[in-house]
Amino acid sequence: MFCQQCEQTAKGTACTTMGVCGKNEEVADLQDLLIHATQGLCLYSDAARKKGITDSATSLFTCEAIFSTLTNVNFDPQRFVNMINKAVELREEMKAKSGASFTVPAATFTPAADLAGLVEQGKAVTLDTEEDKDLRSLKHITLFGLKGLAAYADHARILGQEDDSVYAYIDEAMTTILRDDLELNELVALVLKCGEVNLRAMELLDAGNTGKFGHPVPTAVPLGAKKGKAILVSGHDLQDLALILEQTEGKGITVYTHGEMLPCHGYPELKKYDHFYGHYGTAWQNQKKEFAEFPGAVIMTTNCIQDPKAYMDSIFTCGLVGWPGVTHLGDKDFSPAINKALAMDGFSEDSDKDSVMVGFARNAVLGVADKIIEAVKNKDIRHFFLVGGCDGAKPGRNYYTEFVEKVPEDCIVLTLACGKFRFFDKKLGDIGGIPRLLDVGQCNDSYSAIQIAVALAGAFECGVNDLPLSMIISWYEQKAVVILLTLLHLGIKDIRLGPTLPAFITPNVLNVLVENFNIMPITTADEDLKAILG
Repeated sequence: MFCQQCEQTAKGTACTTMGVCGKNEEVADLQDLLIHATQGLCLYSDAARKKGITDSATSLFTCEAIFSTLTNVNFDPQRFVNMINKAVELREEMKAKSGASFTVPAATFTPAADLAGLVEQGKAVTLDTEEDKDLRSLKHITLFGLKGLAAYADHARILGQEDDSVYAYIDEAMTTILRDDLELNELVALVLKCGEVNLRAMELLDAGNTGKFGHPVPTAVPLGAKKGKAILVSGHDLQDLALILEQTEGKGITVYTHGEMLPCHGYPELKKYDHFYGHYGTAWQNQKKEFAEFPGAVIMTTNCIQDPKAYMDSIFTCGLVGWPGVTHLGDKDFSPAINKALAMDGFSEDSDKDSVMVGFARNAVLGVADKIIEAVKNKDIRHFFLVGGCDGAKPGRNYYTEFVEKVPEDCIVLTLACGKFRFFDKKLGDIGGIPRLLDVGQCNDSYSAIQIAVALAGAFECGVNDLPLSMIISWYEQKAVVILLTLLHLGIKDIRLGPTLPAFITPNVLNVLVENFNIMPITTADEDLKAILG
């Protein structure tokens, strides 16, 4: 086992015996083997594309397979066994269609007949094989970026939004990182292209979410509860939430959000359900305590699951999420979770724990752009800070709470993703009616933040780097990696990244990022604010 794809990796280097995320060595080896098998599939899919042959089912599987290896998605060994075999089956079909023939191991390997054999095969294809550390670093950045890209592409596809150019790049990149003759500059270009393609994937996802559920509007979300039966929905998937709301309507169940589902309360087509009430809990890393105390059923969508042994009988997974022994709702029939919620006690009484505001996506913010521009010109607003990204349990993340608390009163804080839970309930007031804390949405809504920045730059007739805007980013998993690559593709500089820099970035590769983009680690809230504001 060798895994260093997340921010919390053991000893700041790599997990080699047990993942900090909870995955064991068996699952880690199976994930490596699935990536290996999918690279073989991508070789032939890429060759077929060059002949004008594409296959939508293969592209879908490729995204799902890669996404399944993203941190905190799937911990179920049998699901990986099935996907590895499916990857080889599709590989052979694409080989026949392409007429190509490759001799590299990924294109020729035969899966072992049993789980133990597959695990042994996985050990032989660990990601820690490239001798040149800088080349390995860039290959890892590409692969981890691909995991985030595959996730966003899959989210968008579920909502009916696809672009074959995204799938084509995934085939190309998965194939390219197999090569052992690459130069450093070729890999740097591949990394930045990952960010470029991800911008398109996020655009598709934004179109899917807003096209189906409407543009988010500013909405107050209760943090308390209503007396009665309850279902808690976590993860990221708006379509799953919509189905849950449809299937629970009229059943006397109140539906709550957890984690990254908080921004869903701002979407008009979700807000219309009377039994869609409030938000429970905070970020993904606190779910063990929060889920154990929730008096209803929990449904986990997309990713961010942790070991649920304390509440195995009341948690359900769907989509690509998996945990051994947990009931998986593979057909989007949520009745097992609904029946469980009806059988549980639910909340014994109403509770009022104040509320938070969501719904400040691009449409809402740009709708008051004239007020924002005027406030900046009148010096009522001095600076904007985008403070967001992934939350996590590793020490050092209190920095983000302290930073927001110390942001001067003439500055605006935009936030998105679960990093907001370090400060989402802070009462920062407003500037001329514009809230000082603007929740742009999920990590999936990063496109909104980018469009806000681009629109403001256009209004001020300057580049994004010339705006009074600073990005203070926290990262944990591979969606955050690919969002960072997108920002770099756009040429955005002076990003402060924390709480630690990725273990998979070598000093030489970091130097390239510093020289070209002035990317830097966070220091202290006071020091960083002084450096930014003077």
